[in-house]
Amino acid sequence: MALQGEYEPSSQKWVRDQVAAYEASGGREANTLQGGKDPIVVITSVGAKSGKLRKNPVMRVEKDGVYVAIASKGGAPDNPSWYANFVEHPVVDLQDGPEPKPYRARIAEGDERNKWWAHAVATWPTYASYQEKTDREIPVFVLEPVEAA
Repeated sequence: MALQGEYEPSSQKWVRDQVAAYEASGGREANTLQGGKDPIVVITSVGAKSGKLRKNPVMRVEKDGVYVAIASKGGAPDNPSWYANFVEHPVVDLQDGPEPKPYRARIAEGDERNKWWAHAVATWPTYASYQEKTDREIPVFVLEPVEAA
């Protein structure tokens, strides 16, 4: 079950271009952050205000079929726009390869957050420097597969 609705591309050209190339190639191309070496997934969410589909490349942090999305925004003082989307509409499509699949997003807290945060930093150490740049505790979303009914 893929999310349905009108897609509104990002206002950021690099995001639009990366998502388009990733989707067109079934994840074989544009699968690293802006052409670097760090792997990404593409997450489609429903806009909290607009109700339109939004797509974002997010660092690939996975363990045993469960993913996390780190709402770091590069260490900015506020959350990325997709944070509100995940809270308002927690069912998202996550594409890690040729086909998107449905996942349910929820904010991790306490020991669970600490465990996933450590895994995320081990996967992509830059997250640690993002946390140092901001006073807010960077939110960690756990994305678990939605089972077909």
